[in-house]
Amino acid sequence: MKCQSPGQLVVLLACSIPFVNQAHAQSIDFDRDIRPILNDHCAGCHGGVKKNGGFGVISRELMLSETDSGEPAVVPNDVDASTLIERISTDDIDLRMPPEGHDRLTKKQIDLMRQWVKKGATWPSHWSHLPLPPLRKDASFEGQHPIDWFVRRKLNEEKIQPSPPADAITLVRRLSLDLTGLLPAPDVVKPLNESPEAFTADSEALLTIIDNYLAVPQFGERWARHWLDEARYADSEGYEKDSVKNDAYRFRDWVINAINDDMPFDDFTRKQLAGDLLPEPTADDLIATKFHLQTQFNLEGGVDSEEDRTKRVIDRVGTLGAVWMGASIACCQCHDHPYDSFRQKDFFRLYAFFNNADYAADYLKGKPDDGDKKLADRQKRWDELTGLLEKQLTDKNYSDQTQSKLGQLRNYDNSAGLTRYLTERSESPRQTYMFTRGDFLRPMLDEGEVLPNTPGVFGTLDTSRERPTRLDLANWLVEPDNPLTARVTVNKVWMYLFGQPLADQPQEFGSRGSAPSHAELLDYLARWFVDEAGWSRKQLIRFIVTSQTYQQSSKTRPDIAVIDTRNRLLARQNRFRVEAEIVRDLSLQAAGLLSPKVGGPSVFPPLPAIVTQQTYAGSNKYKASTGEDRYRRGMYTFFRRTAIDPNLSTFDCPDSSLTKAMRDRSNNPLQALATLHNEVFHEAAQAFAKRLLHDDGTNVSDEDRLANAFLITMGRRPIAAELESLTQLLNKARQHFAAHEDDAKTLIGPHAAKEVSVADNAAWVAVTRVILNLDEFLTRS
Repeated sequence: MKCQSPGQLVVLLACSIPFVNQAHAQSIDFDRDIRPILNDHCAGCHGGVKKNGGFGVISRELMLSETDSGEPAVVPNDVDASTLIERISTDDIDLRMPPEGHDRLTKKQIDLMRQWVKKGATWPSHWSHLPLPPLRKDASFEGQHPIDWFVRRKLNEEKIQPSPPADAITLVRRLSLDLTGLLPAPDVVKPLNESPEAFTADSEALLTIIDNYLAVPQFGERWARHWLDEARYADSEGYEKDSVKNDAYRFRDWVINAINDDMPFDDFTRKQLAGDLLPEPTADDLIATKFHLQTQFNLEGGVDSEEDRTKRVIDRVGTLGAVWMGASIACCQCHDHPYDSFRQKDFFRLYAFFNNADYAADYLKGKPDDGDKKLADRQKRWDELTGLLEKQLTDKNYSDQTQSKLGQLRNYDNSAGLTRYLTERSESPRQTYMFTRGDFLRPMLDEGEVLPNTPGVFGTLDTSRERPTRLDLANWLVEPDNPLTARVTVNKVWMYLFGQPLADQPQEFGSRGSAPSHAELLDYLARWFVDEAGWSRKQLIRFIVTSQTYQQSSKTRPDIAVIDTRNRLLARQNRFRVEAEIVRDLSLQAAGLLSPKVGGPSVFPPLPAIVTQQTYAGSNKYKASTGEDRYRRGMYTFFRRTAIDPNLSTFDCPDSSLTKAMRDRSNNPLQALATLHNEVFHEAAQAFAKRLLHDDGTNVSDEDRLANAFLITMGRRPIAAELESLTQLLNKARQHFAAHEDDAKTLIGPHAAKEVSVADNAAWVAVTRVILNLDEFLTRS
């Protein structure tokens, strides 16, 4: 990577990845043996936040530095001269470290520390900072798919056999859910039931299905939703007033289109971080910068507008670190990182990239006839506001007036149909200083101005400009030799296709994160993503899903349940419930209600009144959408931070307050109650019954109609026990509703089937409610 210093590069190249074969378990491995001791027992008092006694344990440099006593606590290769070893070994409770009240190191841990110092106290660079190795030659994989070669090598070490391939129906359903977030169409799965042998792992038929799913517009919707979680997308500003952003959806549309067009990830990065700084930026380039405008914006009265601006900049830095670097750099806004080699100054070097970013507004998707007049009017408002913002920096008596004008400008932009985007100020640039304990009112002027640059651990940014720009930062992130971005990105793509990442914490690659289960595989995929795929998301996904590792069965295996409880060795695929938006999408799709429309403004599906009443001063005048908009995909649901649709929050949709790559996955009674009783899901059951009764015609047996229901929802035919149970329910329901016609009409609602008796129609609604609540229906296997 260009910004690395020569000394840094030598250290990196000299280091080995921190994974040790069992045969060499006697050797000291820093990441396995030493770092956990330092983090768990020492960093609380000697980390980035505190360096008691002048001693720090978050880097070799600090450990070898002089302490307050004037002597270093660690002397490489000399255990007797290293007071650290003396302090952790002594029985004198007044001298012993960790001190009384903390867990003492075990004899084994003390011995490990002693051996480590004796052998030179080596401190290899973290695995995520190591250079990506060159791409292995195809011949070295012995005719196997590279992914399978890496995975099976580890399985062989543990004498574990991989699982057999998933059956054709399960595999195609898995592919459809993973790539489009929708059920496979009946005409796709019907042939699988008739000729499953035609769909082997490398068959042309299967490859055609994969390529078709990658090509449909729904692919962009599915994978855009993943990215929007990281972008902290919402249709409102947040905080108590939670003002609406009418233009937010334009960023969502941009992401969908970029993913459908397979925009290379390096360009995808540049445009979002610095689209406004590209040569001759297009309207789409400016819209891409709305990534930065997803942060919360406090428009409350009495708020210090400069403080809120600094909070937005801080959020952008933290988001950058988490999304592209897999680093908890946000920890450093107040102090040095407690566990990693990031300093407070590193945070503000990144902060300086964003400190001169303001927002502008324009007609980026077609100007109305009176557009020039509205833009001139807005400019007057902006000029007045900028004056207040300057005054408020030193005179807080202007706070209320400034906040009022900010709110009025947001309202004006909404009413005028303007789109906001990020822009770099060209006049009166702000200077960046570190904040004392993160307090924006206490800049460290004595430390001097902080210029834009990358964290010091990566050296200095290679640029001819005195002040590097956000575009320089973006270019650095996607340099082919940058060890972070490709690793972080590939790890998340893997997570979406397997339900768990290779490195457990996708936004924390630091010393508190987990080492990858398959480090060499992660490195290979990262290098392949850059060199072979040219940063193509679609090519990377296709490469992964064509592996036998992806295509194997997800059935649990008692033979490895104890050996590999979390399936880290990948001896099988993973089985998990689909995400919040997809739960709703699948129900509407099965019912024949789901709108195929892609993009556009957010919509308003039915919401309980108690939810809309949560907003500030009853400002949420919620009016449910009608017609096609009532049945749009879940990702288009209007997302108000203070009044989240319960169908989303109940199924673990994040609240968008912070970037989040990996959603929580809970299992609770509220979820079962929602899919059984919520208006959206009940209406889906009504419409599904109508679909079955209409599509199948009048002269169809109950068994055939149930078989069609299973083909639509599960992609397979029902087994005998399922047919028996559902037929019994159907007959009992017919008898009940024949005697209770009013109840039957209520159950059917507005989706009555024509030329079908009320009792029969209601009985089928009872059956479809059960089918749409089966675990298999809401599970990706």
